[in-house]
Amino acid sequence: MLQLSEAIRQHVHDGDVVALEGFTHLIPFAAGHEIIRQGKRGLTLIRMTPDVIYDQIIGSGCAKKLIFSWGGNPGVGSLHRLRDAVEKGWPQPLVIEEHSHAGMVTAYAAGAAHLPFGTLRGYLGTDLPKHNSNIRFIECPFTGERLAAVPAIRPDVTIVHAQKADRRGNVLMWGVVGVQKEAILAAKRAIVTVEEFVDRLEAPPNSVVLPSWIVSAVCQVKGGAFPSYAQGYYKRNNAFYKQWDKIAVDRDTFKSWIERHVTGTKDFDGFRRSLNQEAERA
Repeated sequence: MLQLSEAIRQHVHDGDVVALEGFTHLIPFAAGHEIIRQGKRGLTLIRMTPDVIYDQIIGSGCAKKLIFSWGGNPGVGSLHRLRDAVEKGWPQPLVIEEHSHAGMVTAYAAGAAHLPFGTLRGYLGTDLPKHNSNIRFIECPFTGERLAAVPAIRPDVTIVHAQKADRRGNVLMWGVVGVQKEAILAAKRAIVTVEEFVDRLEAPPNSVVLPSWIVSAVCQVKGGAFPSYAQGYYKRNNAFYKQWDKIAVDRDTFKSWIERHVTGTKDFDGFRRSLNQEAERA
């Protein structure tokens, strides 16, 4: 159990392949901000649905490549910092490797199983194989069927947010769960931020428990998924997602926002306080 700043310092290195996963909720915003705060560089970022937190990391100059299956500000529109990096190379050029959701899940599952690649019925009839050399086709040795193949995803470090951890470092998450379990199992190192530590997890039905032996560091960060939501703890801040579109569309406005709310604050509590103060002034 570490402070988040120390966990990022120990386990995320310049040039690493890093996955920050979470689907609609439990998005690890606090960890993403700490990556920005520590000025990590040359990262290959992986995420099935890169949204606002990846827009912030990319716009802060931390990333050189993005492996993904959909990118946007949910319910609002484009990710302006992602587009600027791809289209105009600001703040630095960004290489992209685009997949389908099914392809990403298959690649994570292969990584979790320590297999070199995964196969699926997919990509046929799409243009993605023309633009992504990591989508290839093989013949099934049993049926002769033509199948798509994708290389396993094996991050250097996977980071997720969850609701609870016990004193032994076992982690509990529930609600809308995406590919977090597979992403953790596929990684060399894993960081989990949680809302709270408890004596007993008392896992409800259809929840996911990550055992302590697959987690490198567990950090308590209350509200660590804000402005996304954590089921059972707080709601999604829809107003912020709408506001982000105006913040991110302009380079100078984006830089000012990052300096004021992320790099200019000591930790994630400072970020949340600064946003609340700004909202009060407005």
